[in-house]
Amino acid sequence: MSLVDVPTAKLHLRVDDSAEDALIQLYIDAAEASAVEFLNRNVYTNQAAMDAAAEAPPAEPMVINAAVKAAILLLVGHLFHNREEAAVGVSVAALPVNSQRLLQPYRVGMGV
Repeated sequence: MSLVDVPTAKLHLRVDDSAEDALIQLYIDAAEASAVEFLNRNVYTNQAAMDAAAEAPPAEPMVINAAVKAAILLLVGHLFHNREEAAVGVSVAALPVNSQRLLQPYRVGMGV
């Protein structure tokens, strides 16, 4: 199950029609995977889903919160509005640091 649904992402993107729904879902999937990888933990939509997963220690699963959801939406927005790796005449930067700042407090096992 997706952590962010298409209607929520479309509201964030200010998209009214359904012409790009499949593309938006692709961006949601990529943004969620990126966020979960950054967090280094599994994220669930609710407590029941997390309990059903019954992850063994030392796993540190979590239920999605507003900060994680906002970070995913920021990544979706970035992917949606920057569809190419480079743009001529535009300053190019890595993924938005704001999404990392939202995720950082929930990250575990940061490593090297």
